[in-house]
Amino acid sequence: MLMNALRRLIQRYEDYHAYGPSRLKTMGFLGAVTYVAFFFLRFTRPNAQVWDDLPFRALAIVLFLLMGLRDSWPERLRPYYVRYTYGALLYCLPGFTMLLALERGGGVPSISNAFIILCFLVLLTDWRNTVVMLVAGTAAAAFYYAATAPAPRVPMDLVAQLPAFALVVIGGNLFKSNTDKIDAERKLRATQALAGSIAHEMRHPLAQLKHSLEGMQDVLPPPGGATNSARLDGPQVQALYRHLARGEQAVQRGLQVISMTLDEVSARPVDASTFRYLSAAEAVRKAVEEYSYDGDEARDRVGVEVREDFVFKGDETAFLFVLFNLIKNALYYVAAYPATRVTISVGEQQVRVRDTGPGIPRDALPGLFEPFRSTGKSGGTGLGLAYCQRVMRAFGGDIACDSEPGLFTEFTMRFPAVGPDELERHHQEAVGQARTVLAGKRVLVVEDDPVQRAATRQKLAPLAATTQLDEAADGPGALALLGQGKFDIVLLDLRMPGLDGYAVAEAIRASTGPNRDVRIVAYTSEPAHLARAKALKGGMDHFVGKPCAQLPLLAALQQAVSQPAAGAGASAGRLAGRRILVADDSAFNRKAIAAYLRNAAAIVIEVEHGAAVLDQLRAQEGIHAVILDLHMPGMDGLETARAIRGARDPWSRVPILAMTARSDEPAVAAATAAGMNGFLVKPVDAALLYDTLGRLIAGGGAFSAAETARSQEPEAGAGHDGLLNLQRLASYRRLGMLGELLDDYLPEMQRLVRELQEAVEEGDVQGSIDALHSLLGMSGEAGAQALYQQVRRLYVPLLEEGQWPTGREWVPQLQALARRTEDAVRAYCAQQARSGAAP
Repeated sequence: MLMNALRRLIQRYEDYHAYGPSRLKTMGFLGAVTYVAFFFLRFTRPNAQVWDDLPFRALAIVLFLLMGLRDSWPERLRPYYVRYTYGALLYCLPGFTMLLALERGGGVPSISNAFIILCFLVLLTDWRNTVVMLVAGTAAAAFYYAATAPAPRVPMDLVAQLPAFALVVIGGNLFKSNTDKIDAERKLRATQALAGSIAHEMRHPLAQLKHSLEGMQDVLPPPGGATNSARLDGPQVQALYRHLARGEQAVQRGLQVISMTLDEVSARPVDASTFRYLSAAEAVRKAVEEYSYDGDEARDRVGVEVREDFVFKGDETAFLFVLFNLIKNALYYVAAYPATRVTISVGEQQVRVRDTGPGIPRDALPGLFEPFRSTGKSGGTGLGLAYCQRVMRAFGGDIACDSEPGLFTEFTMRFPAVGPDELERHHQEAVGQARTVLAGKRVLVVEDDPVQRAATRQKLAPLAATTQLDEAADGPGALALLGQGKFDIVLLDLRMPGLDGYAVAEAIRASTGPNRDVRIVAYTSEPAHLARAKALKGGMDHFVGKPCAQLPLLAALQQAVSQPAAGAGASAGRLAGRRILVADDSAFNRKAIAAYLRNAAAIVIEVEHGAAVLDQLRAQEGIHAVILDLHMPGMDGLETARAIRGARDPWSRVPILAMTARSDEPAVAAATAAGMNGFLVKPVDAALLYDTLGRLIAGGGAFSAAETARSQEPEAGAGHDGLLNLQRLASYRRLGMLGELLDDYLPEMQRLVRELQEAVEEGDVQGSIDALHSLLGMSGEAGAQALYQQVRRLYVPLLEEGQWPTGREWVPQLQALARRTEDAVRAYCAQQARSGAAP
């Protein structure tokens, strides 16, 4: 009974300090400084008792300091911080103060000290704990005083102040109660606003997902009778993949909204360990291509101008979030302002996002980046711009806004410069790492285009001394080579005549030879969100888009050999026969996780609460890992983990993997403190689940998302009025490939443009898709930046919808751009020849 009452008191104390600024931490520093200062003030008074309370005072100072140094506590002890402060305050305030008053027989200083500690107790505790601490601290002090003093006596002047002390306690708590109600109401309103805002932000991706599911339903044939074996034709399958890709993209955007909101609410710092060197132009283009627009009309309103590309160091995902926020804000008023256009410009170490919408009032600009501030919009979390500012400052830069109501709004992101020596050092280190990781590996490059094949060979040239490189010009040739010997990696073009990349991958995975589990890297110009789903479904392990610079290509190959293969055989090799215990109160979640694990040939035991986990561990031997949902009724995941670690049985050391929808720092810290070895965030990615479990069972560390290698690298330097990518052309010059550029690339681009024109004239949609696909890869590889962007703008809608662009003027426009590009390339090569770098 007494223990239950004590638990309720401590719970109320913990709830009291669950929100708001850390008053306990401030009290710790204040108390330590005050107790030290009051000790030295004694030396200024005659006949003062200086040393009589030194041991008790020193202990109080130490306890206060530990309260103040909360941020320096070990992770495993932080969950117990608030409970520690309960005992510390009990000793330092009523306990120590009343003992000192009793030993000195009361007096004015003792009465003053008593009033001071009463005020602090009222501020730091709820009224029940104020009373309990006063009674318990005073009783403990009186008991010690009576037991140790030779002639104990009661200081009557302190007793005479009891009514005043009671007035302080009662009046202070009554006043504070009213203040707490106001604060609680404010918290409730803020919580309701945040919940409503998140719901508002989630409506868009959920609507997209609903549209994708409806599209799938339209494509699927009716089920018919029991004997009906309806089959889908090729276009229907492709349509299903398009809807699936859009649905996955919508889910990803929804998860990004949640992640960004939680990061901003918890003020989680941006992880600098994930920073890498990025091309501003490439990152901007990626954001513009991957943003979830309401339709083609909205996409056409957004344009990119690369005046001068530059490189910055940062996290690509965080930067994409920033651009997604700014694009979303810029397009918000399109319905009311149909003439709105959005221009994203890159140059002079800056990225500017300018829209011609309604603008922002001048008086709203100073507080624009404050959390929970939203100007002129209904809905929205009010966290987007605060997040943008925090990310940019983490990059070492900043973001500012300028606006003229009725004319424009422009956000300017400024980045610190990266010197050429630093970039060169990074390049050498990255190539050196690739040589080390890929040493002794055998790589097969499968590419039907001889020019693309030659370019890929040049990019992989630094590996030639330690890595065996083979080439195949088509699918049958690739399968023939794979039948002759063991390979480690296949770099596979997806769109080839005859046997395409998907068919080659399917044949590899269906074989029984030594290359069944070879790492396959898809290499294609198809839009990432469309090709990735099909590539992974086809048994491929990684995806890299064309055009691709040298370093991201090397990084993709390294990632392919560093992570488990996508084929079921490789997964089964890591988890096959392993006994995995899954605990989650949601049958749906258990079913999903169990399906993943059984697909990897693991033996799965499902339970729905923590007590059943302990029962299974006691009843069965040989359980290799436990997956625990943190939030289960009864014994939750944290309690279960603590019970497992506290047991004296052999299974107390079983690897434990936490699974939860929360990824904030307190959740991770609590899981770590409870003895868990890894942490996964719902919805769980199958590949990440396999790899994390594999590492834990093998005795390694858990997988961190920050460890995932990136697949992009900067390509910079727009020139000739934005027509060319000068950095890519400079790389060709260093590799001695300018001659091939003139002799092979330019004629091939001319041929592809003619082929496209013929297909359009004949009304051949598939022929146009094929020509644009080849032209896309060719122009990107050749550094024809403007042509590449224009082709991509035509290719993606045509591939996704199978429909021609509006009008026919786009064909002559593309032809004219191709001619200007050819002239610019020839002028660049002539300039290099005059300067001594012969083509």
